[in-house]
Amino acid sequence: MSTIEARLKEMNIELPPVGVPRFAYIPCNRTGNLLYLSGQDCRINGELMYEGKVGSDLTIEQGQEAARQVIINSLAVMKDYLGDLDRVVKIVKMLAFVNSAPGFGDQPYVINGASNLLIEVFGENGRHARSAIGTSDLPFHTPVEIELIVEIQD
Repeated sequence: MSTIEARLKEMNIELPPVGVPRFAYIPCNRTGNLLYLSGQDCRINGELMYEGKVGSDLTIEQGQEAARQVIINSLAVMKDYLGDLDRVVKIVKMLAFVNSAPGFGDQPYVINGASNLLIEVFGENGRHARSAIGTSDLPFHTPVEIELIVEIQD
C-alpha cells in the first residue's frame, strides 16, 4: 500500500470508483509532468450529496463538506489514472467554483474544505495556488465544482 493510500486509510477515506463521463470530455488529461483534472462535483455513489446555492440553500459548513467530497472524487480520478497516488509530486493549482446565493461572498471559506484536505493528504506538497469563484449556478445545481492541476512523476 502506498504512503498516500495508507494516510487515506488512517483518515477513514475510501476512494470511490471513477464514473464514466456522460458528456464529451475525459476525467483528466496529461501533458508532460502535469495532470489536468476536469471539474469534479460532490457525488457519492452517483448522487450529489448536496444541491443548491451556498448562502441560501446550504450553509458554509455544508459547502465545505461538499468541497471535501469533491477532493475525494478528484483523488479517485488521480488514482485511477496514475495507479499510485505516491506519483503525485505537488498539487499546483486549484480552480474552484461555488454555486452562490446573490450577495454571498464567502467562497474562500467554502473552498477551504477542499484545500485543507489536500494539505492533510499530501502535507506541504498539497499547498497550492487557488482561485475561489462565486457563480450563479453550476451543472445539476451542484454547490461546488473544482478543477486541479497536479505535478506528477513517472
